[in-house]
Amino acid sequence: MGKSTAILKWLLLAGAVYFSAIAIVHMFRIKIPLLFMYYDVPSYGYQDRIISFLSFGWSVFLFMASIDPTRNRDAVKAIVIAGLAAIFGLNIINSITDFRALSPDIHPAAFRIEALGLSLYVAALILFYFLAKGENRNR
Repeated sequence: MGKSTAILKWLLLAGAVYFSAIAIVHMFRIKIPLLFMYYDVPSYGYQDRIISFLSFGWSVFLFMASIDPTRNRDAVKAIVIAGLAAIFGLNIINSITDFRALSPDIHPAAFRIEALGLSLYVAALILFYFLAKGENRNR
């Protein structure tokens, strides 16, 4: 396994662990910044639990792709596309939602930073997806 493929593998595995952690904190409604995107926005238990099982689904897809990113190239591509859609959606939410109307204690700048973090992660996946693809083509 080449260096770029190994990095892609570890990025996917790290994403699986991260989304598993998101699933756990949402299931138990533990509002931890970086694991709970809108941690200081009021939410209902059913919303948190929906996010929990959807995040668990993401973790499963990321884990399965991490087992062999070369053979699971289509899965990695699907994860990247879904990640780009998630970033787009989060940026729409962050742009059009008046969080201060919900509570003056909400800090919307933190949500933009969290969306930026997800953007950097997806950018790393894209970069190492293409590097690994080239690396494996040359073998």
